[in-house]
Amino acid sequence: MDAALFVIWHSRTGGSRALAEAAAAGGGRLVAADDVTPDDLIAAGGYLFVGPENLAALSGAMKEMFDRCYYPCLGKLEGRPYATIICAGSDGEGAQRQLDRIATGWRLKRVADPMIVNSAAQTPEAILAPKTISEARLAEARDLGTALAEGIAAGIF
Repeated sequence: MDAALFVIWHSRTGGSRALAEAAAAGGGRLVAADDVTPDDLIAAGGYLFVGPENLAALSGAMKEMFDRCYYPCLGKLEGRPYATIICAGSDGEGAQRQLDRIATGWRLKRVADPMIVNSAAQTPEAILAPKTISEARLAEARDLGTALAEGIAAGIF
């Protein structure tokens, strides 16, 4: 295991990607959910999961990453820190709960409050449109990434 933050993301319309990139700028390794391997997870010191909520759940690609990696990582990640950023059209709580249940199974330790970014996309056109995240929310993501990376490197978490 190295003492590095691993930022795992999925995005269809750009909002989650922008948040993940901002967070990783604070000192994390950025990898798309489709490209994550169990070895990547096992090697990391902690995690920031960044993804959209789709139909009140994690996006399919993010869920598929967990499905693919869950059992190979089971028993190998206990106590490692994690945090989350969910980009949602209105709520985000469904995806957040689902992700927390998975993290509980891996025995990860939440070290920061969930960050939910509401895009207010409510029509089919708005939901499918590219997302622009405000600079203030991107700054929050950067700060979260920086705090996690520094906390992991310093052995605080």
